Amino acid sequence: MGLLYTKFYLDFEPNDWMEVSRNPVIFETISENVSLEIYDTSQKLYKLKFKKGGRLQLFRVSGKFRLTWNDEDII
Repeated sequence: MGLLYTKFYLDFEPNDWMEVSRNPVIFETISENVSLEIYDTSQKLYKLKFKKGGRLQLFRVSGKFRLTWNDEDII
């Protein structure tokens, strides 16, 4: 399971992602090879590429966002 904390909210392109759950907030890719660039709380850049059907969960934790995903969803 992948885990990152970020201070920034992510924008999910409607052509690539759809929200499949609101509680917890989960987005799923609807396209193949969907890329996200995420800066963690220490400003380190991570570039993740998801398979079609890959999911990313967001959870707000005291002024930042906790992002989790299943490693099998990453290319």
